[in-house]
Amino acid sequence: MWQRIQTLYLAIATVLIGSLFFSKFATIFGEGESTILYREYTPYLLFTIMTFLANLISLALFKARMIQMRLCIITAIVLLAFQIWIGVNYFFPPEEVKNNIVFSFTAIFPVIAAILDVLAARNIMLDEAMVQSASRLRSARRKH
Repeated sequence: MWQRIQTLYLAIATVLIGSLFFSKFATIFGEGESTILYREYTPYLLFTIMTFLANLISLALFKARMIQMRLCIITAIVLLAFQIWIGVNYFFPPEEVKNNIVFSFTAIFPVIAAILDVLAARNIMLDEAMVQSASRLRSARRKH
């Protein structure tokens, strides 16, 4: 399982998304500094839980390559939607904190995880193609 590159891609993506549970999203300066955590905002918490669980399930499905590949692609799409939502909040913050908000570097973790999921899906597809071609060669050899 761990000798495949797609497993490493999925593990790194899972760690990145898992780190969002403990990271701050933004810091608001002004009359006292306050931080906003990903887990404090319900939509971000739901996105984080969904993508984290999907990546964990993808890691566990290493024997069912086609399901693993499809789940990776779906997770990448959900992560891109998550990143778009973060981008909207970055470019259009609420008026009362517009000049006093600083976003954390963890705001780009979903897009990095999405890229890793797409790379994992690509390598899973290549593995499946290799297994299918080897299976065809074995069945052709048995017929002769």
